[in-house]
Amino acid sequence: MVRKITPVLFVKEIEPVLPFWLEKLAFTKTIEVPEGTKLAFVAFKSGDAEIMYQTYASADHDLPSISADVRKGPTFLYVEVENLEAIKSALRGAEIYLPERTTFYGAREIGVKDPAGHFITFAQFS
Repeated sequence: MVRKITPVLFVKEIEPVLPFWLEKLAFTKTIEVPEGTKLAFVAFKSGDAEIMYQTYASADHDLPSISADVRKGPTFLYVEVENLEAIKSALRGAEIYLPERTTFYGAREIGVKDPAGHFITFAQFS
């Protein structure tokens, strides 16, 4: 039985995504792996939700057999939230790729790009 799924998003640099998750979305950093003066890996958590980022350079070292594949992104995430208005307010200024809409399956959604170029759709169900 699956207990948890945590996405790992691969990026050139982790530092640009820190404010997105820590300041805008109020996640906490639970793991940080430095590599020189930069970060190679980081994990963020909010409640039961968790997301991880790893640099391409770290993947080259850690996962050499698939390091070329991790550069093929971007990743698309679908995130269910309790309050879409609060998310919209927190993400003011983020690049929107999907303007707010209501779907046939009953979700109000908005999609933004994180600073690394990954697509994240936030959805609230009535």
